Parts: sequence; structure tokens; C-alpha cells
Amino acid sequence: MANILSIGQTALSAAQVGLTTTGHNIANATTEGYSRQVVVQNNRAGQQSNFGFLGGGTEVSTVKRIYNDFLAGQVLNSQTSQSAFSSYYTQVRQINNMFADSTVGVSPALQKFFEGVQNLASAPPASSGAARQTLISSAQTLAGQFQDIDSRLSELRDGVNSDIRTSIVSINSIATQIAKLNESIASVQASNNGQPANDLLDQRDKLVSDLSKEIKVTVAKQGSDYNVSIGNGQSLIVGGKTFELTPVVSDTDPQRLQVGYKANGSVISLAEVSISGGRLGGLLEFRSQTLDRVQNELGRIAISLASEFNAQHHLGLDLNGNPGGDFFKTGTPQVNASTRNTGNAQVSASITDSSTLTASDYRFEFVGPGDYRVTRMSDGAMTSAATVPMSVDGLNFEVASGSMVAGDVFLVKPTINGAGSFGVAVNNPANIAAASPVLASAVTANTGSGKISAGAVSAGFTPAEVTPAITLSFDKAAGQLNGFPALPVTVTSNGASTTYPAGAPVPYADGATFSFGNVSFTITGTPANGDEFTVGRNTNGIIGDNRNTVLLGALQTQKVLGNSTVTLQGAFGQMVSLVGNKTHELDVNIAAENSALEQAIAAQQSESGVNLDEEAANLLRYQQAYQAAGKVMQTASKLFDTLLSLGS
Repeated sequence: MANILSIGQTALSAAQVGLTTTGHNIANATTEGYSRQVVVQNNRAGQQSNFGFLGGGTEVSTVKRIYNDFLAGQVLNSQTSQSAFSSYYTQVRQINNMFADSTVGVSPALQKFFEGVQNLASAPPASSGAARQTLISSAQTLAGQFQDIDSRLSELRDGVNSDIRTSIVSINSIATQIAKLNESIASVQASNNGQPANDLLDQRDKLVSDLSKEIKVTVAKQGSDYNVSIGNGQSLIVGGKTFELTPVVSDTDPQRLQVGYKANGSVISLAEVSISGGRLGGLLEFRSQTLDRVQNELGRIAISLASEFNAQHHLGLDLNGNPGGDFFKTGTPQVNASTRNTGNAQVSASITDSSTLTASDYRFEFVGPGDYRVTRMSDGAMTSAATVPMSVDGLNFEVASGSMVAGDVFLVKPTINGAGSFGVAVNNPANIAAASPVLASAVTANTGSGKISAGAVSAGFTPAEVTPAITLSFDKAAGQLNGFPALPVTVTSNGASTTYPAGAPVPYADGATFSFGNVSFTITGTPANGDEFTVGRNTNGIIGDNRNTVLLGALQTQKVLGNSTVTLQGAFGQMVSLVGNKTHELDVNIAAENSALEQAIAAQQSESGVNLDEEAANLLRYQQAYQAAGKVMQTASKLFDTLLSLGS
């Protein structure tokens, strides 16, 4: 009787455990991160008898959670990628929205500005005052657009810094909770003969899942512990110990927040490229791949516009007969010394050729005696020189004062301030240099049909080149022009150029362009013998002269960027296209990753998730088992009572 009763008791106990576990599953069917649990039963060893072995009932060996490491790993990977894409997309979409409206922003303002230049070039002298004021107003509008977009990009940069801080706080908090659970799980399981602490294990896996949304993690199991690492293998959690992350200011850029790693009492700044995945990885990638590039590119366009426009403006004369000054003002390269430098050098950088500027930052360092290096950060291209100054990509690097010590580093950001500091230097309409400083004309007494263009100047021109005025005379017998100054003369005819030494005879050709020093003009027709042409300073025709304005307007279609391969408008269009394409790319990637994540979660839940229909069936099964076990015990009790009655 005792054996039957004992078997009934084990069956009743097992059914009760089954009912409890099933109820627990049902209660947590919608609990995020919960893995369904199942009862693992074994039969008890039988008792030996003369006719064989009698069964000893059943026992519950453990309650096991259904968890698949491979499927869970797939969910973590998809979750990390999806979070990174979403973080990047949220940021880049804000830039895309800035450029989405074609009626506002830099591009239409740039178009309006050059329309103002063209209007001044074609305006009659009587109305040039209004056209000049309109040009200044359109220039101020353009400057405002450059400054506005740069300000919004700077706000985005500040927002990224804030989000980095928030993400680091979240990572540290989650890591601390995981480490505590490592200790709790080890303690609980050790005190319970190694039986799994299923609910604590689920909580830990849920925290790891949350951590993967912030940063890509690698999980290694060691006994009952989870050891978690990030980046290039930096340990974040080892058993019950955590290694904190902390926001640190870049050594070479006080406006740039980086991720620091605390270890052995010191803080190491982690390379941005080593941190991938999750919200933090997406933020860092957005900043380095899009935000930096867009703000630098916007500055490059502003600097190039100011440089090219100012250079041509300098070659003109204003209404007072003075050479043109700067029309625009813009920022200069920003140079940041590393906080780790031990030398006292002051390094300066200046732009020598805006047409070869890139949108990259540069690292200038002193490796040792006779070894200065400049590294273009966008692609790692390195240029070395034994001495300074040294020039790279239209930039001049030099040590302004002090001396560098081996290992000293400076970060040079050539164009970062270009758009934010872009402004209009000319406020008085009379100071617009619309006229050309030279004026060439044919003498009224000439008898031939020769005509001379008004003349033009190039960079480097000084009034001394045509002071006093130069008079050229035509020698019909020799077919040449005489009277050129003691300078080499270049004659360009039908696309071919020939340079004649100073004092050498200069042959005449109909339609040829003649150049000496920084002055050029074209003569057409057939001059008569002795006909004269004068080339001198423009002193009388300034008010009605818009020749320099025509050249200023031509800058709109000239290829002044990218080693003279792209126009200002084209460069801005490329920047807008870059942002638009990246936004679209991320949109597509997010949709694909969302689908992959849904599939990974579905695969995991198909194995680890709670199926209420299945649990309802289990509930009925365990209920019946419980009732049957009760019948067994009831039968054993009646049999025992029968034996007792026989004895009485």
C-alpha cells in the first residue's frame, strides 16, 4: 500500500508543478523577454522483486526555460543594426529637410544673388544706384542663408553630443544591472543545487537586449556569468564587475564629445570607428560621415565664393575710382592644438587656393627632426615634408611661433567656419567695383577700320602697368604693332599663343588678343599705317562701365571648385544629393532591417514564446494528471482501510 501511495504522491506533486509552471507561462504570455518554461520529469528507479522491478513513480528533475542561443543572437544582431540605422536616419533626415524646399535656402539665394550681379551688369548708368543697392541686399540674404544653415548644423552637433551623453548613461546603467544579476544568478543557483534561475536569466537576457539597442555587444558565457565586451574587445562586464564608459572631450576638438573607457584608474578615448551598432554607433557614424562632411562642404562653398568673388572685385574700380576691396568676408581655418602637446608651438593655416580645397579636416603633426606630416582625415592620405611651411590641398601649414616637440599634434579644420562667418563686407553701394581699371581706345584720327576692345586685367594688376598710358602704332609695311612696354607680349590668334620677348617686333593679326603684364585687349579689322591705339587707366568712364560686373557674373558658371571641375551651384547640388541619397539609403535599410528583425523575433518566439493554445492544452493535461494522481492516492487509501478492517 505504501508503494502505491508514494507513487500517487509523486504523480500528484509532478502534476502540481506542471500546473504551476503552466500558470506561470500563461501569466507572462505578454511579458517582454519572457521565455516559456517546461517541466522536465524523470521516472524514479524501480524496486527489485522476485518478479522484476516495481516502478517508484516520477520526479521533477528541473523546470527548464526554452531558450535558443543562436536565435537570440540573431535577434540581438538585427536589433543592433536596426537601432543604428534608426538613430542615423533620425539625424540625417533633419538635414535633408533643410534642403528639401527648393524655394528657400542657399541655392535659391545664390541664384538671386547672381541675378543681382547680372542686373547691375546690364543696368543703365542712371539706374545703377538702385541696382547696386539690390545687389547688396541679395548678398546679405545669401549671407543670412549660409549663417542660418550653419547655425542649425551646429545645433545638430550639440544635439549629438547630448545624445551621446544620454546613451553612455544608459549603457552604464544597464551594465550595472547585468553585473548584479550575474552575482544574483550565481548565488541563487549555487544555493539550489545548480538549478537554473529561469526568471532571473530572462531578466538578464532582456537587459542584454536593451544594451544591444545602445551599442553592439559581444556576449561570452563563463559558467553562469555573462561577460560582455564592446568595440574592439573592451570588456564592459566581467562577472559582477563593470567597466564604465564616460563622455570625454576630444584632445584636438573642444566641441567634439567622444566615448571614454575607464580602466585601471585612467580614461582611454575609444576610436569612433571601433564603436558600431546601436543608437550610440548610429550617432557617431552620422556625425563623422554626414554632419562633418556637410558642414565642411557648406563652408568650402562659402569660402570659394568669397575668395573668387573678392579676387575679381579687387580688379575693378568703384564709383570713387578706387580699387575694389573685399566684397564678402568669411571664416579662416580653425587650428586646435592637442591637449597632450608638450611643445609651445603656435601653428597657423591659411588658404592659398580655394579651388583645390576639400571638405576634409587635417591632422598636422611633428614626428621628429625633419619630419612634418599632414594627414587628410577623410581618406588618410599623408604628405610629409622636411621643413615648414608646407602646402597641401590649397592650404599652407606653418609654425607661427614657438617650437614643436616630437609627437605634437594639431587638428586643422579649414572650412568649418566658412559658412557661419560668411558676411557682406560692402555696405555702401558706391564701393561696388563695377568698372574695369583699364581703358583701351582707338585714336579718333585713325583712318583704318581697326577697333580695339576696352581691355581687361588679370590677378596681380597694378595701375603702374598702364601709367603713363601706352600708345601702340601700326606699321603697315612690317605688319606689326609698335610701342609695347619693355615686357614680354603674348599674341593669341585662332587658339594658338605665341610669346615675344620684350622689345621684339609684335606682328598684327586680325582678331588677335594681345597681353603684357596683367593687361589684355583684342584688336580687330584692318588698321591703316600709323593708326594708334591707347591703353591706359580708366579715369573718365567709371560711372557707365560695368565690365568688371560682367566678369563677376561669369563666376556663376565658372568651375571654381574641385580643382576647377565643378561650379558653386554644382557643388551645392552635390551636397544636397549626398544628403538625399543617404536619407533614402537609410530609409531602405531600416525597412529591410525591420523585416529581418521581425523574422528573427518570430523565429525566436516560435520556440521560446508562450503559445496560449498550447498552454491551455497543457493546463487540461496537468489537471487530468492531478485528478488521476488523486484517484491513485484515494485507491491506495481504500485498500489500506480494507486491510485495517480485516485485522479488526
